[in-house]
Amino acid sequence: MAEGEEAPQPSSSWEKDLADALEEGGCDLETVRNIIQGRQLPADLRAKVWKIALNVVGKGDSLASWDGSLDLPEQSIIRKDCQELIDQLSVPEEEKSVLLLDIESVITFYCKSRNVKYSSCLGWIHLLKPLVHLLLPRSDLYNCFYAIMNKFIPRDCFMKGRPFHLFRLLLQYHEPELCSFLDTKKMTPDSYALNWLGSLFSYYCSAEVAQAIWDGYLQQADPFFIYFLMLIILVNAKDVILAQESDKEEIIKFLETSPANLHLEDIEDLFSLAQYYCSKTPVSFRKDNHSLFGSSLLGLKDDDTDLSQALCLAVSVSEILQANQQQGEGVRFFVVDCRPAEQYNAGHLSTAFHLDSDLMLQNPSEFAQSVKSLLEAQKQSIESGSIAGGEHLCFMGSGREEEDMYMNMVLAHFLQKNKEYVSIAKGGFMALQQHLADINVEGPENGYGHWIASTSGSRSSINSSVDGDSPNGSSDGKGVKSLVNKMTVALKTKSVNVKEKVISFIENTSTPVDRHVSSSDRVGKPYRGVKPVFSIGDEEEYDTDEIDSSSMSDDDRKEVVNIQTWINKPDVKYNFPCNEVKENGHMFPSHLLVTATHMYCLREIPSRKGLAYIQSRQALNSVVKITSKKKHPELITFKYGNSNTSGIEILAVERYLIPNAGDATKAIKQQIMKVLDALES
Repeated sequence: MAEGEEAPQPSSSWEKDLADALEEGGCDLETVRNIIQGRQLPADLRAKVWKIALNVVGKGDSLASWDGSLDLPEQSIIRKDCQELIDQLSVPEEEKSVLLLDIESVITFYCKSRNVKYSSCLGWIHLLKPLVHLLLPRSDLYNCFYAIMNKFIPRDCFMKGRPFHLFRLLLQYHEPELCSFLDTKKMTPDSYALNWLGSLFSYYCSAEVAQAIWDGYLQQADPFFIYFLMLIILVNAKDVILAQESDKEEIIKFLETSPANLHLEDIEDLFSLAQYYCSKTPVSFRKDNHSLFGSSLLGLKDDDTDLSQALCLAVSVSEILQANQQQGEGVRFFVVDCRPAEQYNAGHLSTAFHLDSDLMLQNPSEFAQSVKSLLEAQKQSIESGSIAGGEHLCFMGSGREEEDMYMNMVLAHFLQKNKEYVSIAKGGFMALQQHLADINVEGPENGYGHWIASTSGSRSSINSSVDGDSPNGSSDGKGVKSLVNKMTVALKTKSVNVKEKVISFIENTSTPVDRHVSSSDRVGKPYRGVKPVFSIGDEEEYDTDEIDSSSMSDDDRKEVVNIQTWINKPDVKYNFPCNEVKENGHMFPSHLLVTATHMYCLREIPSRKGLAYIQSRQALNSVVKITSKKKHPELITFKYGNSNTSGIEILAVERYLIPNAGDATKAIKQQIMKVLDALES
């Protein structure tokens, strides 16, 4: 084996860079990835890279305190399976007994420490195969095996287990025709993919192919990526599967063994295609199922979603709102509101298309016309770049099971037509209302106006639908308010051509316009002799003193700067990538830069990569409060103002969605305290 031979000299500069970085020690996964850039790992460096990817470098010997007893009830089965693995390896005869004891010890100790009963069908032997080829010491072998089981093998990875129900939903989302074919044949994913997932493809793939797959997969550091690799295996075999006239068992056997056809030169394409499908999948696929992976404590909370009964993939309302604010590539949704007309008219997502699900039974011909208009409207909205546009159809009901029965029928109608990218809004309109209440970033007078629209014209009807006062979403004249305002009229009036109205509306939509505080509203310095007041706390109630805080008056006065140049300025102490959150809920990719005395917001310009507007400049000594929502700790609010004898005067408010917000607020607070201490002294 290559691992056992003398280490060859690096054949290229990147291999030398990798060898040097690994030799120096203290190398992290990000550094390794930047050097490797998806290339195949040199065999002599693989062990070190995998240990870094699995975060086991420097881990102690977990088996040191174990007495070494090989006395489990199923010990004979364990030994037999381990011997079969040894027989498959090209190991010198004198080393076989030592290696056999190591492998048997790893499995036995894992079973004892985790209180798990061993079974050959678990596939652990095949999971150990790529690791055994690395010729690791026993302690490292166990640590790597444990890390893989903990981080990359989903819980319930057995027949009819939750991971396979989730895979079926992913397959249906991207390849509905293939999914429908397999459903018809009653071929569930666990019948052919159990050993794909349980062994991370090492069950059927050759040793070198399995190692190449693991090279890429472990560097991804994303346990869900295996789902997309599995998806590509199926997609690649799609034409053959659909043309099969064999019986069920033959097709299952063909599918089950298909990874064996992978060659080393196929791996790059396999990962590229998997990345593409991954980019076309809602992030809710991961977020709502994160408990499948990781330590057992994370999985203790029962998930109330039975994926085996799910009609299609569910998407969170927060993702729906955020996705259509993003620029460029990514998942964008065309939302279809399937509630009855009276509920829809009382209040609805402003960019949603109305498709009354009751029509499916009450008036099939009108329903058919509505569906045709829906698909045409979706196409036109994408072509025109409308904020309402998206190739991913997301159906929204009320969120009450008894009311959403007809919506489920509509959903099934689209799935039967093999329509790809079909999802359902998790929790329906009720979840949308609750989410808007949780992240409400507007004053009480504006409420839900920017997100929720009404076609009834009745203010009270909106109030009965959502908490708080909400002006009619179509009255403010900003941006795309209600695609469905036009649609509702069209569907109710026989004489109006639905298609023309919808297309006309989409083509005439304008981009939302941000309001900026004028230059006269800019933050001033604290009153002389009065110490500034600064506090950090949680927002438990909605603020009543909210002001749109951008200190620039209008776009043409904003200074355009190079982001990297500003980040590299010697006076910039911190840079926090974030999203600026406006009062209407729109989010803009930005950077918060902190110097010794000021905080700057640089808003990225989508059409000019690497450049940004200086969206705001705020003196640190004008910060009077930093708050966060308990339910959304990453949403941070900065309030600026003056302190005087009568209290604090709030002059501006800015909100940012900051990953690792705790670190950001801590750093900013420390810098503010330095400024205040300097002023006081």
